[in-house]
Amino acid sequence: MKITSVSIWTVIVPTIPGRVHSPEYVSDTGWDQVPKHLIRINTDTEYSGLGETGRGMQIEQVREGAQKIVGKDPEALVLQDIFGSASDGSEDVPKVGTGPSYDAYEMAVMDLVGHIRGLPVHSLLGGAARSRVRADYWMGHQTPEDGKRAVARALEHGFKGVKIKCRIQEPMYERLKAMREVGGPEFKVTVDPNERFFTAEQAIELALQLEPLGNVEVFEDPIPKTDIEGYEKIHEAIPFPLAMHLGDGPGIIRALQADAGRGVVDCVNLGGSLFGYQRNAAVAAAANLPCWHGSGNDLGICDTSFVHAAAAAPNCTMASDFVGSWTREDDLIVEPIEFVDGYVPTPMKPGLGCELDLKALQKYTQSYEEATA
Repeated sequence: MKITSVSIWTVIVPTIPGRVHSPEYVSDTGWDQVPKHLIRINTDTEYSGLGETGRGMQIEQVREGAQKIVGKDPEALVLQDIFGSASDGSEDVPKVGTGPSYDAYEMAVMDLVGHIRGLPVHSLLGGAARSRVRADYWMGHQTPEDGKRAVARALEHGFKGVKIKCRIQEPMYERLKAMREVGGPEFKVTVDPNERFFTAEQAIELALQLEPLGNVEVFEDPIPKTDIEGYEKIHEAIPFPLAMHLGDGPGIIRALQADAGRGVVDCVNLGGSLFGYQRNAAVAAAANLPCWHGSGNDLGICDTSFVHAAAAAPNCTMASDFVGSWTREDDLIVEPIEFVDGYVPTPMKPGLGCELDLKALQKYTQSYEEATA
């Protein structure tokens, strides 16, 4: 078998008006106009594999990645290092899982190999540790009234919690109080300001204000991650878990080694490619840290891959972010991800288990090309 070409669609899928931010806070989402690329690895058989890049990936990187994969036998690739080659054991520890548009191509190769072998992608990652994966609703910067409507929508779809974007300048107490009025204290809120609580003192003061509401699940990235001393202060003072959004093992280790080895986080939001996520989760698991899978407000192929990655990581026990299907106009897959009572069932079809919606793709495609050798 041989990979013969890569089909590349450059797409822009806008967000649903009012679904992400309140216009009073953010008038134009902006990031939904940043292109993404969908890829399909084609072979000289009936099998193919789908992948999706993150926002803003340059098309030159996608083309370069295609040249590294076209002509290869997918069954001969090292799945955890698709652009590399098997080691003979003589060199230093190799750096794996890197290269142009690596995550998207790894995703597509795993989808392809899963179809060839008749196995879901999580089986290629070591097997699903759970039959369903926790998932929360998600919202951007919203007023208290808009937040109430978002929580009502989340409850209609069976969600048990929500992740919110926010800033210290926003009425945080009023916002969480309004959300509590709709969802009660058991509807939990992950508070993620993307480091925009700015100082440890401001973060601690806000945490103590929010504590009586009883609906905070975790504080994520309250201040810049470079301010380790600030994290030490927050970790010691706030009454609920503290988390960082981290993308690699060294970052996790730095957080664990801080504060004289006591660590400054109670849980972590992790990213990475399919295999990269497993490596990152394993580092966290060694320190008994639970984790969840982050998101970039992606489309259906990416989100589906995240479900497989989360299902295969034993310590991914917190609610993950699979959010593109309700923030964007379309997820560009035929069957949307299913959410049931705050969970996503672990996919059991071969490969990723999703199919590209070619009809919807026509509406959102900005350009198309095919890369060959």
